[in-house]
Amino acid sequence: MNIRQSILCVLTAACLLTACHSNDEVVFSMDPVENVGALWQIIDTKYCYIEDKGIDWQAVHDEYTAQAALLKKDDQVALFDLCASMLDLLHDGHVNLYSAFDRSFNTAWYDTFPANYNAKLQALYLRDYRIAGSIYYCTIDDGQVGYIYYSSFSNSISAGNLAWIFSAFKDCKGLIIDVRNNGGGDITNAYRLAAPFFTNNQTIGYWQHKNGPGHNDFSALEPMTLDASIISGKWQKPVIILCNRRSYSATNLFVSMMRYADRSTIIGGISGGGGGMPMSYEMPCGWMVRFSSVRMYDRDKRDIEEGIEPDIIVTMESNDKDDIIEKAIERIYQDLTPGD
Repeated sequence: MNIRQSILCVLTAACLLTACHSNDEVVFSMDPVENVGALWQIIDTKYCYIEDKGIDWQAVHDEYTAQAALLKKDDQVALFDLCASMLDLLHDGHVNLYSAFDRSFNTAWYDTFPANYNAKLQALYLRDYRIAGSIYYCTIDDGQVGYIYYSSFSNSISAGNLAWIFSAFKDCKGLIIDVRNNGGGDITNAYRLAAPFFTNNQTIGYWQHKNGPGHNDFSALEPMTLDASIISGKWQKPVIILCNRRSYSATNLFVSMMRYADRSTIIGGISGGGGGMPMSYEMPCGWMVRFSSVRMYDRDKRDIEEGIEPDIIVTMESNDKDDIIEKAIERIYQDLTPGD
């Protein structure tokens, strides 16, 4: 069983726990104290990073239960805002609350970091581009360097797309893959994009899922294996990965994987993290809360929730050029060998 099959089993089982009754039996409650208590318990028993966040979660329970007791039972907006405020304490981009009228989200995990991305400056390089699947690609530096911009791992890519791209770059000295501001998506695409840079199957990380109510109740670590054969063509010249704090979730995993690829260098700022795989659970009022229930680690068994440090830190300061792309071009020439 591979990681996707294993996680699917975990999430399916969890969904069955909340959806095993018929619609005729569903009775929703808008009681504020009941809903805040239920939300607190869901996070307390099922969220996989509660210990890592350094929060006195019991104190949170007491504080928010007291606030809930002051709410009117028919004020759904006030209840939503209170629940969202409690979830915001986790500073986790994978934690969201969904209702018919709103969705909560947290931006604290990137707000205090340099943006390290400017679309207008990027456009100076991303010129005369083509689009293969959902990947924008062109050559830069007088045709000597291949440049890829991939904005979301939610947008599918195929082996055929990558074959066309690498064919276009066959005479280039090196390749830049820009995943800045890529908020993640399907990890299948992360595996697919990484595969051309590995000649053999690789253990590129580990995962474990929450399997009990205790804060430290987890399954044993299981390897995450990249199947290098899913892409036949291989890139064996220098490759530079550009990331910033908003390189999140599946993008964070991709950056983590690429640290183990031959001749790769990560440049920019620390990635956004989001090393958990999310699941959803229903509250008594019928709202859904989304949160991480599966932890992921790199090949050295280091947790990747808080992000990946780049090999070379570059902060954008210029007004007329992209400092991170320029550093990547410079690095490619430094990494050249006689065979390139």
